[in-house]
Amino acid sequence: MRLTRRLTLAAFAGALALGTAIPAFSADLIAIITPAHDNPFFKAEAVGAEAKAKELGYEALVMTHDDDANKQSEMIDTAIGRGAKAIILDNAGADASVAAVKKAKDAGIPSFLIDREINATGVAVAQIVSNNYQGAQLGAQEFVKLMGEKGNYVELVGKESDTNAGIRSQGYHDVIDDYPDLKSVAKQSANWSQTEAYSKMETILQANPDIKGVISGNDTMAMGAIAALQAAGRKDVIVVGFDGSNDVRDSIRAGGIKATVLQPAYAQAQLAVEQADAYIKNKTMPKEEKQLMDCVLINSDNSGKLETFALTN
Repeated sequence: MRLTRRLTLAAFAGALALGTAIPAFSADLIAIITPAHDNPFFKAEAVGAEAKAKELGYEALVMTHDDDANKQSEMIDTAIGRGAKAIILDNAGADASVAAVKKAKDAGIPSFLIDREINATGVAVAQIVSNNYQGAQLGAQEFVKLMGEKGNYVELVGKESDTNAGIRSQGYHDVIDDYPDLKSVAKQSANWSQTEAYSKMETILQANPDIKGVISGNDTMAMGAIAALQAAGRKDVIVVGFDGSNDVRDSIRAGGIKATVLQPAYAQAQLAVEQADAYIKNKTMPKEEKQLMDCVLINSDNSGKLETFALTN
């Protein structure tokens, strides 16, 4: 027994001498993986999840995959290597993320998805997402009202690999298409990007100078659109977004963007951590894997109550 112990210690010392990587395990680690934090929505998710994890006594490992499925897979490997007890994930693609989440499950690590679904069930413990269809209908109803039920408009769509992009677009059209005097003159993806939305809006505006409105799949693209419109001196064009960011709140209060739809990113992330905690401690499963959280319309009436993707009292 003493010989075995000496050999083990010698092997360990040898590994250190050779610089061999020894995994750093944590008994109480939760990995939080989201898209890049230059989008305030994803940053709010990470901040909310990390705050709740620490409140519940966990160490938090926060990483960003930049919507790169390969990078996401590497981060899942990191979480597995670090011995994470759970993974909170806003994924990098509905199809592309299934294998990574399954890899975590096979390693005994439960995943709790937020914001975006994957195209598989029984792989993640939970998929907690905003009710994107309900939220899009709220935004579309406000858009129709602001447009006076007529005029040419543009739609900016999110990343095509993201299920939410299609659901929001469908929700918009299921309302707007009931008004024959509202005519879509352009529908383009700006991939959730403010810079890309600015560029696309410039080009669309040159080809369609008579547009009256822009409805956007998220706030980041709405901010790019309003910037391009203002640069062109077009303060008459109605812009509606989706997310509930502080940037759009400020634009609404300044008379720029007219409305957005709040999806509760912060609360969603915190709920995921609470469910992870229940699973880690008691193997308690949520009642349903797929869980929808309703969205709220934000306009000039209530924008003053909006703070970091949540409404204050």
